[in-house]
Amino acid sequence: MLSKLQQKWKVSGSQVLIIIIVFACTGLTTAYLTKTITHWFNFDESDFLLKLLLRLAMLIFGYQVVLLFFGALFGQWNFFWTYEKKLLRWMRLMKEEKQHNNTGTTEIRPITHIAIFASGAGSNAKRIIEFFDKHPFISVSLVVTNKKEAGVLHIAAAHGIPSMLIEKEIFFRGNAYVDELNKHQIDFIVLAGFLWKIPATLIKTYPSRIINIHPALLPRYGGKGMYGHFVHDAVIAAKETESGITIHLVDEHYDNGKHLLQVSCPVMEDDTAETLYQRIQQLEHKHFPEVIEACIKQLS
Repeated sequence: MLSKLQQKWKVSGSQVLIIIIVFACTGLTTAYLTKTITHWFNFDESDFLLKLLLRLAMLIFGYQVVLLFFGALFGQWNFFWTYEKKLLRWMRLMKEEKQHNNTGTTEIRPITHIAIFASGAGSNAKRIIEFFDKHPFISVSLVVTNKKEAGVLHIAAAHGIPSMLIEKEIFFRGNAYVDELNKHQIDFIVLAGFLWKIPATLIKTYPSRIINIHPALLPRYGGKGMYGHFVHDAVIAAKETESGITIHLVDEHYDNGKHLLQVSCPVMEDDTAETLYQRIQQLEHKHFPEVIEACIKQLS
């Protein structure tokens, strides 16, 4: 049950327990306040309707206020405020954010916050950030890297996007930074040249919400150690006549998730790893942001 809640709420195991405690404290406190207020008004048997209305008011409105109080007290304000906004919109007490799409019609969508994981210069990250700049319902809200000298950090800073440097021990043997991602309200993860394998904790927290791009036509030239120029060197050494990109969802294995798009390009006889890389990069910049957008739309 706890694992299902963890997947549904996209939080860590420890955070699930805190959230359950918040709900429990809220229920007990609301019941106590309702009883106290009822006693304070000194209702008798003939005031059944008034008591019922009071209890309904406490359930509908008082409970939500108390929930936010305990949510903030236990450091879970973002989670419970998101929960409350969905409820308030359902009750039609808060308006949905309306955005216009390129067809001129109006769409109602919540903002999807994405985190970009990258280990290098960040050319794909830059293209993605520019693509979603001022996007009506998708926002690049965090850049994550495992290298303190990574160029992607400068790109994040230039666009005013928060960044986070992660450590291997916490990423693989801790909670995979799920709590930190939740603080930034991350809904979707994009791997743009990120060289570490994604741990099971993160995959369970973001099921079908982690996407990767690989610079070859999988399942060929994929797997551990196959990244960057290593892929292009292998393609050229095998005298392949074509290569390309594969955009796919991420599972527990290297380069093994469901394929979302494959696009090919020719491999020339005089190609080097660098010239092939440049051709592949053009495909990446053209197609990756579009597939990210389509995937998020499908999940919404």
